[in-house]
Amino acid sequence: MRAISQRSFGDPDVLHLVDVPKPTPLPSEVLVRVHAAAVNPVDAMVRSGLFPLLGEPPFILGWDISGVVEEVVPGVNRFQVGDEVYGMPFFPRPGNAYADYVAVPSRQLARKPAALDHSHAAALPLAGLTAWQSLVDTADVQPGQRVLIHAAGGGVGHLAVQIAKSRGAHVIGTAGATKHDFVLGLGADEVLDYTTTDFTTALHDLDVVLDTVGGPVGPRSIEVLRPGGLLVTVVDRTSEELRTATLAAGKRFAGVTVEPDHVGLEALAALADAGELRPYVEHAIPLEDASKAHEFIESGRTRGKIVLAL
Repeated sequence: MRAISQRSFGDPDVLHLVDVPKPTPLPSEVLVRVHAAAVNPVDAMVRSGLFPLLGEPPFILGWDISGVVEEVVPGVNRFQVGDEVYGMPFFPRPGNAYADYVAVPSRQLARKPAALDHSHAAALPLAGLTAWQSLVDTADVQPGQRVLIHAAGGGVGHLAVQIAKSRGAHVIGTAGATKHDFVLGLGADEVLDYTTTDFTTALHDLDVVLDTVGGPVGPRSIEVLRPGGLLVTVVDRTSEELRTATLAAGKRFAGVTVEPDHVGLEALAALADAGELRPYVEHAIPLEDASKAHEFIESGRTRGKIVLAL
């Protein structure tokens, strides 16, 4: 089968198309013919060596997939051959998603949302589960709460806006001016231009802040929370300094690392099929052009998601 691999860390041009054996599913697994695989910022960080999550090359990148079940190991009863499925297998261990086929534990998959094609379904798992596990499982966002989402036009952010709105929240996003109409179109109630407006002076008494940026954004977000408000970060999740500062200010802190979760995937699919959640795919790129997809993701200007089409 075809796959994208690399022999060394480096720029996007280290990615190349290779021919490797089709995986054989183990007990509890199904074999999925991949129709689309999303590209996430973590992929580029692993490729470059900045975040050597998978050890030394060679390896096959990627976690987000959408495709069709081609083989079911006896004993697996959740799916049948021909079912359309999607998921985020094995994260943070190798998911091998940039390939024609992947072998996946059945409980790390869910049925693909009927309302989405494979490209849009593949765009949903990692970013969507990050947003869901932050805003629903961790923050338990409630109707009427005021929620700030940083980088609201990005991969996680644009899904977080829609999820928070589906929970009945008043949603505020930060984004550059070129993404304001996009973020408002997602359902945000307000958008602040982070290049011209200091959110710490414009906002106060928020119930939840979701930080998808890191750096100074987390510490500065403490100021805009109400007493007892919750700072959720998916970037500086292990920062004891940020946790200590948040608690010292009388606010709550949570760091979130996304996990494979078929229950969350099913909830996301239900939202998508109800018309309340749709990933935005800015570029769908052929598998063999994965290096181009990584150039886009590293530009920092991506609106929504980048997907590899197989």
